[in-house]
Amino acid sequence: MARALLEVEDLRKSFGALVATDGVSLEVREGETHAIIGPNGAGKTTLIGQLAGSLPPDAGRIRFAGEDVTRLAGARRARLGLARTFQITSIYRDFSVLANAALAVQARSGHSFGFWGSAAKDLSLTGPALQYLEKVGLEQRADMLAAELSHGEQRQLEIAMALATRPRLLLLDEPVAGMGAEESQRMIAFLATLKGGMTMVLVEHDMDAVFTLADRISVLVYGRIVATGAPAEIRANPEVQRAYLGAEA
Repeated sequence: MARALLEVEDLRKSFGALVATDGVSLEVREGETHAIIGPNGAGKTTLIGQLAGSLPPDAGRIRFAGEDVTRLAGARRARLGLARTFQITSIYRDFSVLANAALAVQARSGHSFGFWGSAAKDLSLTGPALQYLEKVGLEQRADMLAAELSHGEQRQLEIAMALATRPRLLLLDEPVAGMGAEESQRMIAFLATLKGGMTMVLVEHDMDAVFTLADRISVLVYGRIVATGAPAEIRANPEVQRAYLGAEA
């Protein structure tokens, strides 16, 4: 069995009287795609924020690659190899597609961000950037403004930018949200090409995406993990069916 790359122990976060994560414990093994599902308000995005470092936990511990990162800022976690995409796409809309990817390469290489305008002209950045755009199928869109891309293409660009940081763990927050059926299938097919070579945590409402991509699934309900297992186990779990899958159907 692969060793755990991410270990979460008794993670807790409250916003006043609202308990968003209530003693969450889970592990993500190296090379696996681990999906986190649950109804709206279950605490999924809060959990992703805690893992990424944008939300400090009230209690609990997070270990990444054997290191306690519970109190590390998001930028420090990113340097350790933890990358995140967002529920609402986060790109530089007024820059070209190539410049967006080049900036991500620039960030990974440790270059200064003081010369954003020249990032798309630096061959040491644009060469690798084009390779990441090719991975997600956007090499033909390199010279377009990011704002001119379709919604699905913007999501692809965001993933290319995350991959350009060469992460050990990719946190995907609803990567097919807002997509039509065709765009969703393209995104699922692309993420499937990353399976095995990239450790991923996938938060997603689309059950086609979840059951196609996940090696294991954890079900979050009212801030608590109620079940973790292989997709077939989760489908057959009566508690999960009552709490989530039945309601979704």
